[in-house]
Amino acid sequence: MTTTSAIDFYAVDDLLTPGELEIRDRLRDFCAREVSPIASRYWEDAQFPFELIPKMAELNLAGGTIEGYGCPGMSWVAAGLVAQEWARSDGSVGTFFGVHSFLAMQTIGMLGSEEQKQRWLPEMARIEKIGAFALTEPDHGSDSVGLETSARRAGDEYLLNGRKKWIGNASFADYVIVWARGEDGNVGGYVVEKGAPGFHTEVITGKTALRSSWQAAIELVDVAVPAENRLAECHSFKDVGAVLTSTRYTVAWRALGLAMAAYELARDHALRREQFGKPIASFQLVQDKLSRMLAEVTTMQLLCWRASVLASEGRLTDGMASLAKLNNAAKARSVVADARDILGGDGILLENHVARHFADMEAIFTFEGTDSIQSLIVGREITGIQAISAGGKPT
Repeated sequence: MTTTSAIDFYAVDDLLTPGELEIRDRLRDFCAREVSPIASRYWEDAQFPFELIPKMAELNLAGGTIEGYGCPGMSWVAAGLVAQEWARSDGSVGTFFGVHSFLAMQTIGMLGSEEQKQRWLPEMARIEKIGAFALTEPDHGSDSVGLETSARRAGDEYLLNGRKKWIGNASFADYVIVWARGEDGNVGGYVVEKGAPGFHTEVITGKTALRSSWQAAIELVDVAVPAENRLAECHSFKDVGAVLTSTRYTVAWRALGLAMAAYELARDHALRREQFGKPIASFQLVQDKLSRMLAEVTTMQLLCWRASVLASEGRLTDGMASLAKLNNAAKARSVVADARDILGGDGILLENHVARHFADMEAIFTFEGTDSIQSLIVGREITGIQAISAGGKPT
């Protein structure tokens, strides 16, 4: 009797280019050596492993698909694999990198002028400067289009006032992209640099997920932002939506990474753990659960790969990106729960990693668009009817 690859049941690796495999395997090796051994300790202490940042910089992965400016210009599939591998090791470190590279840098790459890209991206690519993305507010999460943070022109500056919440990296970032509504009613992106007077952050404590990723509440009181720090190509909330669509597919990859880790841990445990004189992997109920977990992981892998290919061709729609996140977050949530069950009592111990993945998946299930919102974005695309807000008007 032979056993098939623990995680690549449908030979998905055959779909990857040598360059994509090199990036994935290089990051996988880094995470095995540097991240996984310390992840649970930092998670329990709710501390971020800042000592990893210089080592992460040496990988030359920040900036993902952005070409030039010191960024790697990797394929969309490779960028997804990067998101997968960070999450497979630790969701918190993956969140740090996702905010910096996929949200902050991608925003500048899409909406910044050439001068702004030259000014900010090279240092961010080297992770000498860290970015954050401040969209969500205390009263506006799913309805972020209704944001209330304001920007008022005052000479050669803009004055920002308002509040933000759940902003990753904000407490230590060098550049925080704050989304605010201008006097004309349109939403713009304003890059607030570290140390700006009136910019106050407080790290949110008491979290039961992504504990070593620092999310912050922000208060802005007449924060002066130079006019040249307003993103030149952002003219309305539609531009914000374009950024979110271009990054949402990476969240599907992150969910896949957690599911892969949980499945592998559960399978390995089932082969080792003996009860009633034999490994629990020999019991029908455990084999059935493992089979169904692998089916979910495999469909997630194929969906992620296809979404990334469509993105590289400029064919990934809002609904497609949302479907990937909707599907994979739900499937991953189920897989990590089954893994926790297979490990039994050992499944709640941080030293065995599954408990951390189980908790972190709850955050991933919600952020960058809840399950319900993703479903309604898909629904809008397949029916032509807007159901997210009252009225149900055709789009």
